[in-house]
Amino acid sequence: MRWYVTLSSWSTRRLERGASLVEYALLLALIALVCVTAVQFLGTSASGSLDRSGSSLFVP
Repeated sequence: MRWYVTLSSWSTRRLERGASLVEYALLLALIALVCVTAVQFLGTSASGSLDRSGSSLFVP
């Protein structure tokens, strides 16, 4: 009986550790997705702003 309880608790801890790993991986993927989206949005906004500034400075 004691062997079963020890094996069961070890197995449960292993499953919980695996679940934690999956949760951290999903969290990391979500953060990466937010960063990529923010860089794309800010890159487009900054590009348009710099184009307008550059064209107003450079008058042929």
